[in-house]
Amino acid sequence: MSATRCLSGSRRSLALSLSAAVLVTGAGTWYAFGGDEHPGPKAAFLTSLAMSMDLPWPTEGQASAEVEGIGSLGTKGEQTPVPIASVTKVMTAYVILAGHPMPGDAPGAKVIADQQAADESYSSVESTAPVVAGREYTQRQLLELMMLPSGNNVARLLARWDAGGQEEFAQKMNKAAAALGMDRTTYTGASGIESNTTSTAADQLKLARAVMKNEAFRQIVATPAVTAPGVGVQIHNSNKLLGQDGVIGLKTGSSTPAGGNLMWAATQEVAGVPRLILGVVLHQRADTNPTAGMAAAFDSSRTLITAIRAALPQALAAQTPQT
Repeated sequence: MSATRCLSGSRRSLALSLSAAVLVTGAGTWYAFGGDEHPGPKAAFLTSLAMSMDLPWPTEGQASAEVEGIGSLGTKGEQTPVPIASVTKVMTAYVILAGHPMPGDAPGAKVIADQQAADESYSSVESTAPVVAGREYTQRQLLELMMLPSGNNVARLLARWDAGGQEEFAQKMNKAAAALGMDRTTYTGASGIESNTTSTAADQLKLARAVMKNEAFRQIVATPAVTAPGVGVQIHNSNKLLGQDGVIGLKTGSSTPAGGNLMWAATQEVAGVPRLILGVVLHQRADTNPTAGMAAAFDSSRTLITAIRAALPQALAAQTPQT
């Protein structure tokens, strides 16, 4: 089998079919849904588009990207399951928000931090976030402490709160993955520190599409920094692309076996309509060191995002409207 799925090289012209799209606005946010899932009088039903995009895909690992309401931009690399490190926390957030809905700016449920989560705050071998044992946190605060600095201890705290333990929570994660059609994904914990939590770029893109429909999640991953409650420490978002080139999220992940990984979301306005672009880049500089891997993931993702945003307006302008 070719080392490239859908694309025979790192750059190739793509032909796309354009499906219906609906723009939903509210609370200063938006989301473009594909297909006829949400039909309505304001739906922009787009016909077909022959679009040629010469995309600079990563030369290693695997990647996948799409434009919501339009379709796939292709998948690069053999879609063999690989460790995904802290990108795992996107599914953790998805399961938590499914079980404990938290609309918009709402703080969500109350959660008491246990001693284990507090003790793990001081770990020198994994990414953590500071929490205080016995302190009451809102669900939103814990999701911020998990997603922004990639707090493994907070991910495990949320798993214990929701399901009683890691094993039980992982079962929920795998059930959710199956429901999304992520048939090459296996979750073994809530944090991603386990190297036997594996997935593919194509599978993770399915998750990105689903989780970005949640307004609270979109707000959290777009947050540059927060102050850790009870300790007064400012926590910065680990996503160095946030706020650049239309990037509005999503999640970093790195380890020696996983290399650098980035699930990203960006927007591009076309004819006054904002379009959501989603992408996943996995397994960059794997088996080197996490710092080098993450730097490579940022570089390859930035290059891909810039190219897609530059080509998208012209490509959509070439459409032939249906009369």
